Amino acid sequence: MEDLVTARLVLHPLTVAEARQLVVGAASERTHGELWAPGYPDAGDVVGARRFLRSCASTGDPQPFGPYEIRRRQDGLAVGGVAFHGLADDRGIATIGYGLVPWAQGRGYATEALRALLEFARDNGVTGVEGDTDQQNVASQRVMNAVGMSLVAQDDRLKYYRISWPDGPASAVSGAAELS
Repeated sequence: MEDLVTARLVLHPLTVAEARQLVVGAASERTHGELWAPGYPDAGDVVGARRFLRSCASTGDPQPFGPYEIRRRQDGLAVGGVAFHGLADDRGIATIGYGLVPWAQGRGYATEALRALLEFARDNGVTGVEGDTDQQNVASQRVMNAVGMSLVAQDDRLKYYRISWPDGPASAVSGAAELS
């Protein structure tokens, strides 16, 4: 699987070995070492790596619909992750998540990474993408809005977002439909 490259970032699809490194906090010289930003991986990255490893063990490697490490192009520094939570469901809908180390937030990296992941999904036959965020996480809500995702539902804890491409080109789904 090839890296996804944007103007400022490289989205590197994690291998099983790299996911194991995230879980145990080990770093190889070539791929990580000093190239892990302070605070990376965080708890969310570890949870995502464990989910990926469980999926690989039970149903096989879902790549290219698995986790990606977000690296800055300028220096290769890993600053977070963006991931599909597995293959698209029977409706063609995939679920995503993302996160950055605190000092990398507010620089547009999450928007750039998520936009690239959505484009990749659309180009590879996914008909829509869903994601959620805590009610209080206004920054994440702005990221999803910025990439064209629309708020479709909420509860006392989370806000749920979706984008779909029923006819090919990206078009946000509006309304307050329930997520299934």
